[in-house]
Amino acid sequence: MLSCEAPAHDTNMQINQRHAWSLTVEEAIAIQEKLHTEVITEDQLKEPVQYVAGVDMGFEANGTISRAAVAVLSFPDLQVIETSVVRRPTTFPYIPGFLSFREIPAILDALEKITIIPDLILCDGQGIAHPRRFGIACHLGLLVDIPSIGVAKSLLIGKHEELPEVRGRWQPLIHKGETIGAVLRTRIGVKPVYVSCGHRVSLPTAIDYVLRCTPKYRLPETTRIADKLASSNCTFAHF
Repeated sequence: MLSCEAPAHDTNMQINQRHAWSLTVEEAIAIQEKLHTEVITEDQLKEPVQYVAGVDMGFEANGTISRAAVAVLSFPDLQVIETSVVRRPTTFPYIPGFLSFREIPAILDALEKITIIPDLILCDGQGIAHPRRFGIACHLGLLVDIPSIGVAKSLLIGKHEELPEVRGRWQPLIHKGETIGAVLRTRIGVKPVYVSCGHRVSLPTAIDYVLRCTPKYRLPETTRIADKLASSNCTFAHF
């Protein structure tokens, strides 16, 4: 069991359920087009940032059960403070561009279990680098009103210039003449990651925090730990 003495911190996760989750694709598009206008791409972080969280998903029983993991780490030393893993029935199919409708219900359940509320959430997916500028990092950040960043492993939309093989270098990700994110080199010799604003974080700040959360590997420590929890064989973990 993981434990740590931590300073007093807000323990009330405020979740604003803006809509139902059993939806048609047309209804999901309407929600994305409505809510993306509320996304804030300027810095509104609580300073100093003390806790960063990663969220990730796994699926069981041929995708019918969603398994969500949250890992809360201290910042900047990136030590695991608290984790939560929950399972619930999957209610939305896998369709590119609609990841949040498939994954967020279980992620919200996992977030409700934690007692240390993070100052920043890093999502394994897109933020505004999305056809309707409303990827999972935007959706989640808006529902819990916590600054959030999308850190995706693959490109969904947009184009960019060639990226040098130097850690920390990045190129703007452009779609329809708009900068929607950045392709970022977090480690030499491996594929880059795709960073975009989720909610209440600017792109330069998002790049900075992603780099500070990736001291050794390609992916942020938040994502790596949440991914291990989401894909492990244990049935439940909440520390």
